[in-house]
Amino acid sequence: MKTWIAHAGWIIAAGCFALVCQSHASEPLQLTARGTAQVAFTPGDDAASLVLEALRRAKRQVLVQAYSLTHKDIAEALVDARRRGLDVQVIADPEQHARGATSLVAWLAEQGVPVWFDGEHAAAHNKVMVIDTGTASAAVLTGSFNFTHAAQYRNAENLLLLKGNPELAAAYAANWRRHRIHSLPYRAGR
Repeated sequence: MKTWIAHAGWIIAAGCFALVCQSHASEPLQLTARGTAQVAFTPGDDAASLVLEALRRAKRQVLVQAYSLTHKDIAEALVDARRRGLDVQVIADPEQHARGATSLVAWLAEQGVPVWFDGEHAAAHNKVMVIDTGTASAAVLTGSFNFTHAAQYRNAENLLLLKGNPELAAAYAANWRRHRIHSLPYRAGR
C-alpha cells in the first residue's frame, strides 16, 4: 500500500499497518493517528542518533526485527540496554546474517541478547524496534532504515520514530511475537 495518511501535522505510511496483519490476506489494521513522529532521511539526517536516543530512553523492553544489523553503535546500545536490565530481544534474517561478514547478530548473542532467526519468509525484511510497549512512553521505530552504517551514510533511507500511540506499539509488538513463534534460536556457527 503506497497511500499516505496525514494527521496532526505528520504523515505515516499506511503500509506500515499492513505489517501487523496475519500472513494470509486480511483487512489491514486501521488505527487512529496520534502522538508525535520524528522523521529522518539518509544520507543527510542523523537517523542513527534517533535510534540511539530512543534506546537510551527505553525503560523496560526493546523488541527488534532487523534485516541487517551492522551499525556498531546501535548494537552496543542494545547490549547496554540489556545490561541495564531491560528485556532486549532480536529477530534477524538468517541469510542476511550469513552473507554479511560485518553482521553483529552473533556478537549480540555473545553479549547475552536473545537472538532468533526468522527463516520462514523469503526475507525477514522488517526494520523495526518496539520500545516499552504497554506503557505511556511506548515508541515504534520503523521505515526502510536498516540498522547499518550503509543505511546511515550511503543509502537513501527513511526512519520514523512514532511516540504517544500505545495501540500502534501494541500492534507492532503483536507482529513481533507472531514472527518470534516461528523463528529459531541463534546457534553459534549458523
